Amino acid sequence: MKEIKDIVKAYKKAYNDGLKTALATVVKVEGSSYRQAGARMLVTEDGQLTGAISGGCLEGDALRKAVLAIHQKSKKLVTYDTSNPDDVEFGVQLGCNGIVHILFEYIDESCAQNPIHLLEKSIENRMASIVITSFSIENRSMQIGTVGLMNNHKVTLLTSDFITDTELQNLSLQVLEKKQSVLSKISSSEILLQYISPQTTLLIAGAGNDVKPLVETASILGWKTIVADGRATHALKKRFPTASEVILSKPEEIIHTIEIDEATVFVLMTHNYNYDLALLKLIIDQPTKYIGLLGPKTKLNRMLEDLKNDGIGVGEKELNKLYGPVGMDIGAETSEEIAISVIAEIKAVLSGKKGLSLRDKKEKIHTEIIRI
Repeated sequence: MKEIKDIVKAYKKAYNDGLKTALATVVKVEGSSYRQAGARMLVTEDGQLTGAISGGCLEGDALRKAVLAIHQKSKKLVTYDTSNPDDVEFGVQLGCNGIVHILFEYIDESCAQNPIHLLEKSIENRMASIVITSFSIENRSMQIGTVGLMNNHKVTLLTSDFITDTELQNLSLQVLEKKQSVLSKISSSEILLQYISPQTTLLIAGAGNDVKPLVETASILGWKTIVADGRATHALKKRFPTASEVILSKPEEIIHTIEIDEATVFVLMTHNYNYDLALLKLIIDQPTKYIGLLGPKTKLNRMLEDLKNDGIGVGEKELNKLYGPVGMDIGAETSEEIAISVIAEIKAVLSGKKGLSLRDKKEKIHTEIIRI
């Protein structure tokens, strides 16, 4: 989501500066590639790049192709074969041994529903959405491009020349169910239905100095970060300039301040046992997937005992949300190192991963796009 937000922001700046733009989108990957289908890069006519479609080896040529698309006001699909060891420019430098299909689209500022506007709509609320891009890898085929969006279970389709609303509705519902991007083929065209999850909201209970690197690290990822504390001397925005919000609040007030869903995660680190316990009582049955507890295992066990004594049932479902001590085991000692371990653990949980070293992973690094 952060990449999309950055692209939308860069487009608005380019538009205000009077610069024309083109959008490069990875629509299909065969074999291995640094970026997967759905990766995007905005290119301005003066050569500014926002986002990425590879590890850096394709960007140079992609810049030239994008500028050409701007001058021609056209859409064009370009295939890069990085599997050829004799291809010095792409194969050797990239070393990914895959075929990457990239769609270049001129952004027409006069069109109210151009691809950038669709991307902007895909992230304007806290609901999962699907961006729909139609393309053809056949030579000389006309490219339809980024033409649709599904959010709030409603499909907005700019052209139905290649698919019916009913077909697209059925495909989109499958994507929402799987929570994973999908490739499908309709006649001579292929369709990328890119699943875009809601923005992650991280609520940190605590406003001590050790919270600062956690806020900064989460902000780099584009997460919405909220710092909450009951101390007026600590809950100050100037102490956490990169936080989305800093609120002075009692535990019982917090849950009425924010929207809690599966994309909301918590880290309790006030260093005040009673505050953390009071908040835990309120969020243990919320739909969050992650509640991190700073402190030793004995603290978690004490909290579980206190919850039990207060008549709050903690079954397997609730236990699976609790991560205490918080963070992954990377040998973290300093607050900066702990922040990295906590963010890595949250990311793994939200992605359904175990945090295994990639060296020891038996499967492919990236989850393959489903084809239906």
